[in-house]
Amino acid sequence: MEMKMNKTVLALALTFGVTAFAANAQTTVSDTDGNGVYSIEEMTAAYPDMNAALFGQIDVDGSGAIDADELQAAREGGLIGA
Repeated sequence: MEMKMNKTVLALALTFGVTAFAANAQTTVSDTDGNGVYSIEEMTAAYPDMNAALFGQIDVDGSGAIDADELQAAREGGLIGA
């Protein structure tokens, strides 16, 4: 009985550990054209709910692209998920 309970506790601990890791994993945005910034297409590939209005909020300098600082600020500000 004790061995079965230990296996159950271990299985639950592993399940919660994997779930916590997945929740903390950061979404990767790929710079597919290699220009050092992210286009709306590149952002939409990583964040399917991305739209022009949200992209505009993140693109604070109005350059039409999101740089690494803008991306980090958007994550920290809760505009997009990590």
